[in-house]
Amino acid sequence: MNYEDKLTELKIKIDKAKNLKIRAEARMEQLQKQKEEIEGELNSLGVTPENLDSEITRLKEDIELMISKIEDLLPQDVLQGK
Repeated sequence: MNYEDKLTELKIKIDKAKNLKIRAEARMEQLQKQKEEIEGELNSLGVTPENLDSEITRLKEDIELMISKIEDLLPQDVLQGK
């Protein structure tokens, strides 16, 4: 066995692993910043991550109600495409 070749191969693998780790850490930092920005936006809207699902449901219901009210205000012949 050629120890020099084996050591060179291991060094290349170690360098590759270090590069992958650095890229993963950079990506994790980027995602953490993005998470903080999103949480800040949610806070400015008065929403927490915990109640996000219920807030989305509430907003969908509000939209459906508004659409229904608009349709009620439009003449029927407009709604039927006449």
